[in-house]
This record gives sequence, structure tokens and C-alpha cells, in this order.
Amino acid sequence: MSQNENTRRGFLQAAGVAVAGLSGASKVGSRLAETATAAQLQPVFDVREYGAKGDGKSVDSPAINHAIEAAASAGGGTVFFPAGTYLSYSIHLKSKVALALGMGCTILAADPPSQNKAEGYDLAEANQPWEPYQDYGHNHWHNSLIWGENLEDLAVQGPGLIWGKGLSRGEGPGPVAEVAGVANKAIALKNCRNVLLRDFSILHGGHFGILATGVSNLTIDNLKIDTQRDGIDVDCCRNVRISNCTINSPWDDAICLKSSFALGYACDTEMVTISDCMVSGSYLEGAVLDASFKRFPSSSDVDRNGRIKFGTESNGGFKNITISNCVFDGCFGVAILSVDGAQIEDVTISNITMRGTVASPIFLRLGSRMRGPAGVPVGYIRRVNISNVVSSSGVSQVCSMIAGIPGHPVEDVKISNILIQHPGGGTRKDAALQLPEKEKEYPEPTMFGTTPAHAFFIRHAKRIEIGDFKILTQNKEERPCFIVEDADGVEFSNIKFPEGQQTPRFVLVDVKNFSVQRTGSVPDTEIKEAKHQEI
Repeated sequence: MSQNENTRRGFLQAAGVAVAGLSGASKVGSRLAETATAAQLQPVFDVREYGAKGDGKSVDSPAINHAIEAAASAGGGTVFFPAGTYLSYSIHLKSKVALALGMGCTILAADPPSQNKAEGYDLAEANQPWEPYQDYGHNHWHNSLIWGENLEDLAVQGPGLIWGKGLSRGEGPGPVAEVAGVANKAIALKNCRNVLLRDFSILHGGHFGILATGVSNLTIDNLKIDTQRDGIDVDCCRNVRISNCTINSPWDDAICLKSSFALGYACDTEMVTISDCMVSGSYLEGAVLDASFKRFPSSSDVDRNGRIKFGTESNGGFKNITISNCVFDGCFGVAILSVDGAQIEDVTISNITMRGTVASPIFLRLGSRMRGPAGVPVGYIRRVNISNVVSSSGVSQVCSMIAGIPGHPVEDVKISNILIQHPGGGTRKDAALQLPEKEKEYPEPTMFGTTPAHAFFIRHAKRIEIGDFKILTQNKEERPCFIVEDADGVEFSNIKFPEGQQTPRFVLVDVKNFSVQRTGSVPDTEIKEAKHQEI
């Protein structure tokens, strides 16, 4: 047997593929061998060989950028960070270059320098005239710890840690993001393609642990992020896979899909899957990474946000998106928001468990804030399928909601196989509340205050189906389960109400084509039109 055949056999055995046997296995083995050979030939650039100290005291970003430039000049390669702490300002990604953060490696964001020093993070680039259309953090990428623009074929891989100790959170105490030399993102990418982020951790990631804007073919897998604001923001991106991630973000969203005007035009975020992730807003920062899972005291002034959300920046659209097999712990629920003209359609959400839900396990909001160029019409939300959701909550003031605005209904939503448990305790006074429209305000489930229903509030909607829906309450509840206002074509089936509830199950106001079927204590009912009716 030749030396080349021996080498090939070794690669196949290492990959766990039998050399002998079926022809199909042989073909798979051949492809694995080719991949392994390519990986073996790819050059590796050790940052220490380019002057990085890794002692946590010396600023290593010049040496790191030198190693990245060398890899790019060689046509591509892997820049390796062995164990150590690499104090850094801005690190510049390049095409066909991977950063490999070895076990025991920490890239540490340096504190912003005093104003009399020349060093610091890269300056935020100009982004006029559309800067007013989204928050400061969305408009800039260069003022980051690690950033890349107009690149292709790049990666950041673990298992090391990125610690954004010196990053601004964009608001509140600490360094001000708008000041020269200050950075507010751990990783920022703009107009890139073929990007892999895998197997590393982020602690204290600034305004965004990861901000990806205008990125196509993006894979984010097996990250652990424990941070003081957003975990992952995916903005104006196409073909995105987010999987197996753990994100604790008590003060902001964990995984947030955006469709802003930051690129200077409206652009959809589309073809996205989010699967097998845990998101939380209830743990002390760092308590997930160190696996202590220590929670904030119940009296703490913490947002406990930590959810998966579409919006709030919503100038483009959100299309062809699925979220599945995710765990929510001590945070808001799923939010789907169009308030700046976004067109949201073809969304599936399934197999979600939520514990300690803060408000609204399910929140669909179509509004008209319209932060963007003048003349853009109000957007829409349609063709949304939500199924197999279990939520247990410590609060009951704010129920799930589907809320459009007058003349702009949310359309074609199907919600099925849902189990909601909450403490109850709503009063008759709560049941009499009339919620304001607030169509131009920032959208949050808490924006309306206590809701007059305790299971679902539906307003300005068409063709809504809710089936196999069970509600459990721990205490007496005097609000109706469901309130439906200004809606056409609302169907309920197989609804299980809390035992002993004496208040109406349904309250209808200006509703057409309403029906209830197979719902125990409520007889099958069809109503063509109701100005005000209780069932």
C-alpha cells in the first residue's frame, strides 16, 4: 500500500468511517479525507509569535492585528490565541481568516483611555443622513472590540472567552458610547458573507454582544453569552442559523431580529432559524458562565428582559423565520413587533417552554411609530403559526396579546396547543379597564399596563384561530379569559378554563364572524356580529 493510501486510511479512521464496506461510505470517507487534508495544510498564525504577551497588562491588539494581516496576506489561515489574557482595543477581522480562541484564552476589552492618550478603540464611522432612524449602537460598527466590514469567509471559534470589561453598554453608568476611543460592542459585522461564530463565550458584551448587519450566510452555534444588554442582534441579514446558544441578558433582549435603516435602505431579515437555545433575564451577570445560576433577589431593580424578539427597529421586514425548541427562564416571552413599516410574514414558533414569565408569553404588536423616512406606509403582520408553548408565570397583570391599530389589523394567526399558568388575582376593576391605543409608542407588553383579560387580549385582528388552549390560575381571577375587540373571523376551539371561574369566558366588542367549538362549559356558538356580548 502506498504512503498516500496509508494517509487516506488514517484520515478515514480518525473520522470514524470504515474504509472497507459500502461504496456510499467510501464516498463519504473520501470527502472527509479531502476536508481533513485541506485543514492540515491551512497555515496557523500564533499571536504570540507576532508579539502578543497574553499577560493581561500589555495591550496586545497591535500584535493581534499584525497576525491577522499576515494570515490575510498569505491567502487565508487561522490566527491562534493560546491560553492567556490578551488586553485589546479594536481587532480587525479579514476575509478568509479565522480567529481560534484556545482553551484558557481570554480576549479582554481594555478600559477606554484617558483623553490625553492616543490609543483607544477605532472611531465610530459616519452614518448620515439616516442615523436618526435607529439607536446609536445600530449605526456604527468600527467602535467595537472585534469588527469586520465587506468581508467574506471568516470565523471566530472557541472555546475561549471574550470579556468586554471596558465596553460601554450604550446608556446608564460607565463610559459614554459616543465619546472617541470608546467601544460598545464585543463583535460587529457589516455587509459580510459566509460567517461562522462558534463555541466561544462572551461576558459583559456591551450594547451588543454580537451585532450583525447586512450579513448573508451566518452561522452562530454553541455560544454562551452572559451580558448587560443585548446578546445577539441580527439586522438586515439573510440565511441565518442560530442554534445551541445560552444567553443571559437581564437588562435587554437575548436574541433580537432587527430590520433597521442602518444600511441606508430598508432591508428584510429573512430565512432565519433559531433553535435549541436557552434565554434568560433572571440570573446575575456571570452566573450562567460560572454555572452557579444565582438569581437576582426578587426585590432587585432589574428588567428581567432576556427574550427572543423581532424588532423594535423594523423598517424592512421579517420573512420566512422559524423558532423552535427553546427554553425561556425568568424573562419576557416571544415578541413580534412591526412599528416602523415592517412587513412580517411566514413565521413559525414551536416547542417553547417558559418559566417565571414576566409578561405576555405571546406578544404580537403592529404599531405606527414610523421612525424612518417619511411617506412609508404602516406595515403588517400576517401568516404566523405558534404552537406547543408552555408558560408558568409569577405575575398575571399582563396577558398575551395580538394588537394591531385601527385600520391595520394583524392577520392570519394560528395559535394551538398552549398551556398557560399564572397566579391570578385580577379584580373586577381590572376587568373594566379600557386600554389606550398607544399606536406611536415604543412597543412593550407592559405598555398598556394591567390588561382587562388574563389569558389573551385581541384587538384589530382578522382571521385568528386559537385552539387546544388551557389556562390555569392559582388564585381567584375576576377578569375574563379572552377579550376580542374590532376583529373579524376569530375562531376558538377546545379551550380549557380555570376551575370555578365565575366571570365571562369571552367578551366581544365590535366583532364579526366569531365562533367557539368543543369548549366544555361554553356551548358551540357562532356569532355573525356583536357590538358588545359576553359569553
